[in-house]
Order: sequence, then structure tokens, then C-alpha cells
Amino acid sequence: MTEPTTDGRRLKGERRKQELIEATIRVVAREGVAGVSHRAVAREAGQPATAAAYYFDSIDDLLTAALTRCMAEDAERLRALAARSDGSPAGLRELAELMCTVVTRPDHLLAEYELYLLAARRPELRGPTDDWLAAVAEFGRRYTDDPVRLRLLSGAIDGLLMQALLTDAPPTADEFEAVLRTVLP
Repeated sequence: MTEPTTDGRRLKGERRKQELIEATIRVVAREGVAGVSHRAVAREAGQPATAAAYYFDSIDDLLTAALTRCMAEDAERLRALAARSDGSPAGLRELAELMCTVVTRPDHLLAEYELYLLAARRPELRGPTDDWLAAVAEFGRRYTDDPVRLRLLSGAIDGLLMQALLTDAPPTADEFEAVLRTVLP
């Protein structure tokens, strides 16, 4: 009888930890990386003030978990798209539509780029960003083996999504697709 209680506590603990990671992403979206503190994240998650410090020893641990979550979700979506793609124009269209979906959540996208740029300053955080770039290359290899075009693809996706944050009217799927067709003819 003791095991179910322990398992229940573990599940509750894991759920709380995931809620704290999501709260970290929301805090980063709203206030930037500088706004992240154990208290701010716990408050955002609706948990006791000490919860974030209990599950994450440092702010860096919180930020790493948030970055890992964002990059893993993005990489997973792109890998699923790559698995469905046969190198036809339909795959480029689907990627363009996925990019449109991503820009409809500008707060989440802003948080991702805040965390992405943090990895530029902290090499120890680059594992999750490397995974994202590998997923982009995996998709791109459905269309080309040219390393220059694959590099252009990752730069184009990142640049287009970043630019979408800077405009009042984000690009349409047609506009994204036109760029993708130029990069991956």
C-alpha cells in the first residue's frame, strides 16, 4: 500500500515541476530572462513561494528546463513534419503553415527567443538548441544534401520567426512558403 502513495507523490511532484517550467516560460515572455526568480515563477504557477526553489536549485536550472522544453517541443513538431514529408512542395507548405501557427502565439515565441539567445551567452545551454537545429536539418535533408542550403534553411526559419515578432502583421503562409521554396528549390 505504500507504493501507490509514493507514486502519487512522485506524479504530483512531476506535475508541479512541469507547471513551474510553463510558468517560467510565461514569466520570460512577459518580463524577459531578468524577470525570472524562484518567487516570481512560483507565484505565476500558483504554487507556494518555496516551490520553485524546492524543485530547481537555481535560476539557471529553471531557465535550462524552460529552454529544453521549448526546443524539445519545436524539434518534435519539426521531426514529425520531416517524417511525413517526401521532399514535395506539400512539405514546404506544411512547414509554412506550422510557422504561421507558431507566430499566432507571439508571447510563447518571444520567450523561446529570449531563452535561445541566453544559450548564445551560455555554451552549457546549447544542447537543446543543437537538437532544434538538427531537427531543421533533418527536415531540410528531405529536399537537399547541400550543407549551405541546410544552413540557409535554419537561418531563414529563425530569421523569419524573429522578424514576425517585430511586425504588427506577421507573414502569411504564402510568404513563408515563398522563402522556403527559394531556400529549398
